[in-house]
Amino acid sequence: MLITLEGLDGSGKTTAWRALRDRHPEAVFTREPTDSWYGEAVARSIDDDDADPLAELFLYMADHADHLDRVIRPALADGSLVVSDRYSDSRVAYQAATLADSSIPDPFAYVRSIHDPVSRRPDATLYLDVDPETAAERSGRTNKFERVAHLRKVRDGYERLLDADPERFVRIDADRPQAAVLDDVTAAVDRLVD
Repeated sequence: MLITLEGLDGSGKTTAWRALRDRHPEAVFTREPTDSWYGEAVARSIDDDDADPLAELFLYMADHADHLDRVIRPALADGSLVVSDRYSDSRVAYQAATLADSSIPDPFAYVRSIHDPVSRRPDATLYLDVDPETAAERSGRTNKFERVAHLRKVRDGYERLLDADPERFVRIDADRPQAAVLDDVTAAVDRLVD
């Protein structure tokens, strides 16, 4: 089973991912961007405010393809539970928002059209929902993706994803105290694994 954690920067995904590692030590825990050289290229692009958004999309896609080949598919073939901190939905929500001012007529549909045929659909996705202002404050606004205006577009993308595939998503209110959020995350994963 592939379970993914999604949400805006500052939603608590990584904290939840760490808590799940303690609760399910037998599982394979991974994340995107990865720590491969593809992921390093993504990190450099994130830090570059002038990076071309279309080029950046394909850096993310290359990292995802390598991640699928090197980690996700082998772990699933071995029968492991796989939990990923960010995955394909991040790419659709974030990169569609980044391409919003481009010449691409519907960036959301475009990113999905190039992504879906090569990716592996998650079995379940926990979406940690937080308002963009809180997300920007928590994340520290340290890069171009953590600004409120951008996060509003990203949240709209996530809402489109949830509307398109409601049976896959578990929405968790991440505006609450951390302990309550982590309780909901661990309970959701326990239900999914059982």
